[in-house]
Amino acid sequence: MSHEEIIKSYFRYHFGVREDEVSIQRRLEGGMSNSNYVVKCEGVLYTFRIPGKNAEKFVSRDIEAKTLEHVEKLGVDGNLLIRMDKDTGYKLSRYVEGTSLMQQNPAEFYFEAAALLHKVHGSETLAENDYDPLGRLKQYEKYVVENGLHHGRGYREIKEKFLKFSDELLAVEKVFCHNDSQPSNFLRTDKKELLLVDWEFGGNNDPLYDVACYGNNDFAYAIGLLPVYLGCEPKHNDWKRLYLWRTFQCLQWHNVALYKEATGVSAELHLDFLRIAESYVEKANRMYAEALAFI
Repeated sequence: MSHEEIIKSYFRYHFGVREDEVSIQRRLEGGMSNSNYVVKCEGVLYTFRIPGKNAEKFVSRDIEAKTLEHVEKLGVDGNLLIRMDKDTGYKLSRYVEGTSLMQQNPAEFYFEAAALLHKVHGSETLAENDYDPLGRLKQYEKYVVENGLHHGRGYREIKEKFLKFSDELLAVEKVFCHNDSQPSNFLRTDKKELLLVDWEFGGNNDPLYDVACYGNNDFAYAIGLLPVYLGCEPKHNDWKRLYLWRTFQCLQWHNVALYKEATGVSAELHLDFLRIAESYVEKANRMYAEALAFI
């Protein structure tokens, strides 16, 4: 089924309307893993998520559902969720007019982003699950190998360097985290309210992991956010954690890109995921070199 057919069928079932009463307004920008659409039904706008190919390999919908229940109590995502189907991953949400911080200048919103992250990290209760970075990385590596690709020497070398610090990183007290808090997942509404959306990877982790995610497209944004988040000049150990977590994130996304290449997504999306995977190893080496300056 095409995305249009999926959406019209879903709305017909959920709202009891005719399919000709459902119209797709546009596809939202950003997001390589999922397709998100603005949909109009009976004069009301909604957003609808269709997970990308093999998304279930990286996201547990059971965990996401529990995470969304946790987030609802915090109100940090505007309580936009209407319904999520755990079997398909389809998600229906209220539409709110606004733009992601990636469509603006993320550097202009350090104080707002820091305040929102503090609200998340200050949750009185932890999630039922940990993000488990190393376990996740091992699983992602397994997917790559199972689909006929292998990890090059460059990846193996930088991974071994990172692992020397893993015990130190994992010893940091965990808090509830978003774990994909890049600027594209911060939504600034027309009422000037900042929301944090797309909680597929929510779980307990080092709070500086979220700060490092803010530099997903340009690490300068994570560097700018850190002192604002801490409320003081970062210590050497703070900078080291930041750069090491970004090193890990590059290793993680290297595996995701390799998996996409192995499963034919490069041809489908007309993107060279093999080159993207290689670029993440290059970035990981740069981040690790920066981390060493603070040891």
